[in-house]
Amino acid sequence: MSHTSPASYLVWGIVSAIIFIFLVYHMYSFDRFRCLRWNHNAGAFKRIMTYSYLLGVPMIMTFALGSAAIKYRQGFIVFEGAIVPKPYQLWPEADQKAIFPLMLMFTVAWSFEMITHLEELCFWYFVVKSSGQQNWFRSRYFRVWVVGSCCAITYMPLLTILTRHDALKSEAFTFLGGSIGSLCLTLCFAPILWAFPEFLAGLKSAGVDNGTIVRLTKFHELNTIRVIFRFIFVVPLFTLGVDGVRAHKHINEYMIWTDFLTMISGFGCGISSALTLVIFFPRNIEDEIAAKEAAREKRRSRRSASLIGVGGEFSSQVGILPPADYYPPSIATEQPIQYTVLPSLDGHGQPTSPLSTPQVVHKEWHYDRARDVHVAMSETRLTPVRRPSQKRHYLQKRSSVNAVVHNFTSPIDVS
Repeated sequence: MSHTSPASYLVWGIVSAIIFIFLVYHMYSFDRFRCLRWNHNAGAFKRIMTYSYLLGVPMIMTFALGSAAIKYRQGFIVFEGAIVPKPYQLWPEADQKAIFPLMLMFTVAWSFEMITHLEELCFWYFVVKSSGQQNWFRSRYFRVWVVGSCCAITYMPLLTILTRHDALKSEAFTFLGGSIGSLCLTLCFAPILWAFPEFLAGLKSAGVDNGTIVRLTKFHELNTIRVIFRFIFVVPLFTLGVDGVRAHKHINEYMIWTDFLTMISGFGCGISSALTLVIFFPRNIEDEIAAKEAAREKRRSRRSASLIGVGGEFSSQVGILPPADYYPPSIATEQPIQYTVLPSLDGHGQPTSPLSTPQVVHKEWHYDRARDVHVAMSETRLTPVRRPSQKRHYLQKRSSVNAVVHNFTSPIDVS
């Protein structure tokens, strides 16, 4: 941040802000933010993976926007006939003191990113290499993730803290140290991507259900795209870091290269983070539509039941009954209602028909509000919410595929 232009960090800030908006929208659509509750995430592993990833995105956005604000406030100067961003040595003391907190926030967020990438790497190796009923938390891959996560959360902030006396040196070593770790993780993903098609073919021959094959195929495609954008994120920062720690700098002295590499890295970081969000919290559109239809039908049935109840109470209170054909035959009972029919009279007051006495006519209908509500509720069909199909227990015993594959939904949703 100390020598790049304001526009480079502004682009990074805009990209990270868009990703943050997408994160909020996706989490709301996923389960209305219920996954963010502490009690919702059972187990320390899922809590660590959920909060470390979700905290990393706003931290990177704060670093980028804060750096852009300071850089624009300081502006440019003319140095040896060229217009360059004002060096941090000429900044006010308050702005100079802001460099270290912003850079430390960026390194912590980068550590969270490496924890996320390392977990995915170890998980996919566990899925491809293990078999039978082996448990993820008792595997060597889980232990590798624990040790690697402790190293990532330690060495990245430590680099920034030990070099904080020189902003340029701190930035160079932070970029170099973080990019080396992320580059190694990204390169280790290549064997997984190469072996995954053969792994999927083995699952089909083992009789794994088609729904699981479809989900794994989708995650394989997303992982392939994300690995490409990880390279776009890491390689530019690795280039700037290597050039920054050398005595004679060939790239960092030219603003066009620093801006280009910084902007490209911002796009790679943002897009790879968005793909990680989709993989960690996958949405099932079919289930969401079914749930919305069920909720809509439930509200509609309640509304119709309340209207029928209000109409029946009003009729009974005022003593007015609707005509016989108002209600369908399905809600009529066998209890007869008696009506008295008087004979017609002529001008002299004599009956015009042979009837000399009133007759009683039986009408075979009677309004029963309780039965009406029961019929209305029974006619409302609620669409059930479908859950991902699970393989039968006997197939899991016979198959050599690990049990986690049959119920796979997300790399962090394992037990």
